[in-house]
Formats: sequence, structure tokens, C-alpha cells
Amino acid sequence: MPKMKSNRAARKRFKLSGTGLAIRRSSNLRHGMISDSRNSKRKKGHNVVVAPADQARVRKMLGS
Repeated sequence: MPKMKSNRAARKRFKLSGTGLAIRRSSNLRHGMISDSRNSKRKKGHNVVVAPADQARVRKMLGS
């Protein structure tokens, strides 16, 4: 039986935490941030847990 292939695009965008939850980078960080407050820009700099509705799909793409 051949090896399972992970989705390479998903591999670059997501990783799994120690408890098995999918983690992603925050969105809306490319341009137009001059209108954002300092607090919101700082919060966007951190990683975020993927929404519960998408957890199973992301974990399947990662091959785990």
C-alpha cells in the first residue's frame, strides 16, 4: 500500500499543536493596516487556533 500524501500547500500554512489542534497565522496582515489600532495589529501578530468546524478537514490534509 502506498504512503499517504499530505497536502503540501496545507503543510506550509498549518501546524499541529501539542494537543493536536491545528494552528494558523492571523489574516489581514498584508496591507491597509494603517487604519487598524495598535492593539489589533499586535493581536494579529500571533498564531490562532483553526475554527472547530474546519479542524477535521485541516488535520486530514496534514495526513494525521
